[in-house]
Amino acid sequence: MINESANYQVKVLKLQHFDNDLELPTYETDLAAGADIRACLENRDQLIIKPGTRCLVPTGLSFQIPAGFEVQVRPRSGLSLKTQLLVVNSPGTVDADYRGEIKVILGNFGEADEVINHGDRIAQLVLAPIIQAQFVVVEELDETQRGAGGFGSTGRK
Repeated sequence: MINESANYQVKVLKLQHFDNDLELPTYETDLAAGADIRACLENRDQLIIKPGTRCLVPTGLSFQIPAGFEVQVRPRSGLSLKTQLLVVNSPGTVDADYRGEIKVILGNFGEADEVINHGDRIAQLVLAPIIQAQFVVVEELDETQRGAGGFGSTGRK
């Protein structure tokens, strides 16, 4: 099987607080779209996320993403199913010109504390191509059958 994605490199910088015992983002299966990324807590302990709150979970990594691409930060289905934690700005975007630490915004939508342990897989990363649009002001838009209807206007089928 030819893996064309091998041609796209995301350069990874391990920050000073990165724990070298942790894996870099890893595809858990051969055909996985997302690479799991882990929490890298500076105290190597755990982070407690209180109900109704959100926090930035550090990973200890910075990326150099190829021009014309973004890295999307998405929830892991297992974490979303087994806990009340969600990636709040899903999918989050890491732009190609960002060089800071990759941090994942997790929110606790439950009624009990949720615990993130050092090394837990907290999200998945997807490398995706981007197209920048040219926004052009016009006097009117073409008509469509849907028109301005939104937010459930097409009904249930």
